[in-house]
Amino acid sequence: MKRIFITGASGLLGLNWAIHDCNLHHVILGIHERKIEFPGTESVQLHMGNIESTKESISNIKPDLIIHTAGFTSVEGCEKNPELARAINTDLASNISKVSAAYSIPLVHISTDHLFSGMNSFVSEDEPINPKNVYGASKAEAEIRVLENDPKALVIRTNFYGWGPSYRPSFSDMIIKSLRGGKRVTLFDDVFYTPILAEKLIQTVHELLSKKAKGVFNVVADEMISKYDFGLSIAECFDLDRSLIDKGKMKNMVDLVQRPYDMSLSNRKVRHLLNHPLGPISEHLFRLLEQEKTGLMNKIIKL
Repeated sequence: MKRIFITGASGLLGLNWAIHDCNLHHVILGIHERKIEFPGTESVQLHMGNIESTKESISNIKPDLIIHTAGFTSVEGCEKNPELARAINTDLASNISKVSAAYSIPLVHISTDHLFSGMNSFVSEDEPINPKNVYGASKAEAEIRVLENDPKALVIRTNFYGWGPSYRPSFSDMIIKSLRGGKRVTLFDDVFYTPILAEKLIQTVHELLSKKAKGVFNVVADEMISKYDFGLSIAECFDLDRSLIDKGKMKNMVDLVQRPYDMSLSNRKVRHLLNHPLGPISEHLFRLLEQEKTGLMNKIIKL
């Protein structure tokens, strides 16, 4: 069994990753403030404010693989506090990559799809980065520093969803809860992306690791969709009232921090390496529904 160390383990992706891997590997949950525990894992309080504390933490854990999911993901929050955004999204990633390289530990760094201007669809890995806000800039700089420090690192650009804990519901959670409660929800029809189910993202990353992949990979669904149509697809899959979903326009939200309108990424590179598609959004949503029926949702939401 590998020792897999997951930073940001109390977050949506970290929790889903831990639950996915805990029956196959020894999973160590890297936590900061919120303490979480569940069978098959152990929790470690992290102290990674500088390179020395990061080195000490990872030296004590002795992982065979590091999954770095920790991040400051609030676009509004990053814009209000760019120093904190840089400390969490950039400096922490840089410190971890320096230590992973020093100890020759494979590293997976989770990046984002908020790296571009939003003028093009299905952006490939070699497209020049052009972030529109502090969040995107902090994640873009993190990618550069991670690969400078550890050229063997695997950098994953993605946008994911899945069942989230009660204290941090996901975008899909919000839609499902609203529709089941008979509440109206407004979703943008002028914002496009390529979201992937967290479970499929995790499975794909493990496939890439098995092939010794390194560098930047877009791990996203095979198709692009608007936030509005994503909501309609959820309603159809979960047999919910789609008439409760209203169309909105991000261009009319003048108080929001500027964001790209098109965040869609091309997964051609990963499909070519793995020799199979990652699947359409409808397939991933039906799997999300299966996760609820089999009890995975309750396991996560109660944490």
